[in-house]
Amino acid sequence: MCEFVESPPRSIISSPCVGLCTLDPTGLCRGCWRTGGEIGGWMQMSESERRRVMEQDLPRRARDAATFVERLGDRDRLQQALLPLRQAPAGPGWNRTELEDLLPPGPPVEAAVLAGLVPRPQGTQVILTRRTEALRNHGGQVGFPGGRMEQRDRNPLAAALRESDEEIALAGSQVLALGYLDPFITITGFRVTPVVAVVDPDFVARPEPGEVAEVFEVPLAFLMDPANLRQVPVDYQGRVRHVMEYTWPGQRIWGATAAILYNLRRRLEQVA
Repeated sequence: MCEFVESPPRSIISSPCVGLCTLDPTGLCRGCWRTGGEIGGWMQMSESERRRVMEQDLPRRARDAATFVERLGDRDRLQQALLPLRQAPAGPGWNRTELEDLLPPGPPVEAAVLAGLVPRPQGTQVILTRRTEALRNHGGQVGFPGGRMEQRDRNPLAAALRESDEEIALAGSQVLALGYLDPFITITGFRVTPVVAVVDPDFVARPEPGEVAEVFEVPLAFLMDPANLRQVPVDYQGRVRHVMEYTWPGQRIWGATAAILYNLRRRLEQVA
């Protein structure tokens, strides 16, 4: 008679990898801040060695490489509010049930945007763009840098960084990603995954004229104040919907962009 013997559980290997595997000129991975040697020898390390590198060495290297991060106020609270970069968030989108009978047929188109936070002396600012009128999707609207994911993008983080570079010349060396927000479904059938990141205040935007008409900043404090967000009725396909909107001088910040900012606010409110 055969005796069944249960296999011992496989040990979990801790890893800081976020899928952005590119070495910078100093030999550090821009995604996880490990050296090439550490990446190659990661599986041979003990779990205690891996934890020490993740908890002590990597955060220090990230701060040293992007000193502008230290200027961001309330950074620890913001980090706690976000979903970790190690794995892109799953799910159909936190607003999916509101649009069930309005979405186009077929699976949603995967997209990613970068919610860039710029530490300024007067307070943290949020980078926004106004898209050119000629674009087929969301032309003339205010949004975050970003767009649809391509096959070469390993995850939403890679897509958001690539699109930000293409649209406003934001180099990866001037960005430090902090975490994800919850995916959001647009009425045009895009599933958008937002990446929240700190942006070097020395960054100078150079908009791609075929995609971006204007780049501007809005204070994060204004966008996180519930008094500045309202719901506006919109007639869509014969049905009245209510969309979120901020009123900012000279700009209309509404729809998906306003909803993503609302999601950030709600997550911050849940952090003590």
